[in-house]
Amino acid sequence: MADKRLKITLVKSTIGSIPKHRKTVEALGLRKLHKTVEMPNNKAVQGMVQTVRHLVKVEEI
Repeated sequence: MADKRLKITLVKSTIGSIPKHRKTVEALGLRKLHKTVEMPNNKAVQGMVQTVRHLVKVEEI
């Protein structure tokens, strides 16, 4: 079975966001706007993405 990964891109600034959302975005490895990281598609990452879904764009690769 192929290991699925997620391509996560920060599309909206964290300025004005609550501190929990800022820390979640930083924990995902996103530091600047329009930067992309690849993360494994597991429950932990899915939960983090769900928390900041209004700030990021997610693609399955």
